[in-house]
Amino acid sequence: MESTFSKYLPEEPELGIYDCEISLKFRLIEDKSVLRDRDRLLELLLEAFSYGADEYLETVDTSVNIREIPATATSPQMRRQLIRLRNSRQ
Repeated sequence: MESTFSKYLPEEPELGIYDCEISLKFRLIEDKSVLRDRDRLLELLLEAFSYGADEYLETVDTSVNIREIPATATSPQMRRQLIRLRNSRQ
């Protein structure tokens, strides 16, 4: 039996390369010493945001911008990886 959702998915997903930009603005109650560790700061902030709003986190603004880019605009390593992935699906 086919689900309603699956009939909209392509048989073979088409791979592409995308520029992704995410802007998050939120307020967070946290220990100051934790936020001074620059090596872990992004990881900590994304983890806190992924848990969602609660009494310690308040979302102010979020935006996501994604656009497909040509493979020629990427590094040789990324182009090779795309080729490998496409070839492994054949």
